[in-house]
Amino acid sequence: MTTIQPAIESVQQSLDQMIKTTNALSEETIRWKPSEEEWSIMEILCHVLEAVPYWIGEINYLNANPGAEWGRNHLQQARLDAVAAADQRSVEEIVNELTRLKDQVGEELGSFDSDTLAAEAPSRNPNFGTKPISFIVNHLIVEHASKHFGQIQRNLSKLD
Repeated sequence: MTTIQPAIESVQQSLDQMIKTTNALSEETIRWKPSEEEWSIMEILCHVLEAVPYWIGEINYLNANPGAEWGRNHLQQARLDAVAAADQRSVEEIVNELTRLKDQVGEELGSFDSDTLAAEAPSRNPNFGTKPISFIVNHLIVEHASKHFGQIQRNLSKLD
């Protein structure tokens, strides 16, 4: 990756799609769970609002601490708490936070230069091993946001 701009635009587009979709839905639909094992759209949005800043924070940490370990597992408490709090959050609040997150993505990811993106560090996840920071950007921010928009679409396909 020579420039970060395509990554920023991709994440912002995914966030825009989430916002547009959410704004077109009833609150009942946003809070509906397709099954006990699946997240509601509201839970998905709360997860995205926690996950994207988390991974940006990991990159900032690696910038300050080259070679440090990065990452987490699915049982990390802040991740679980964000989803668990979905029932206490308003749709309007979530949409406003998604809008602010678009700006944060532009500002913070936009500050990463090619040297930052090329720097490597070991992951706590043994499946990842040592990866460049561009992996975190592409896999854990860009693809992650896109996949969660796809998850929202799958939820909506199960309504009928």
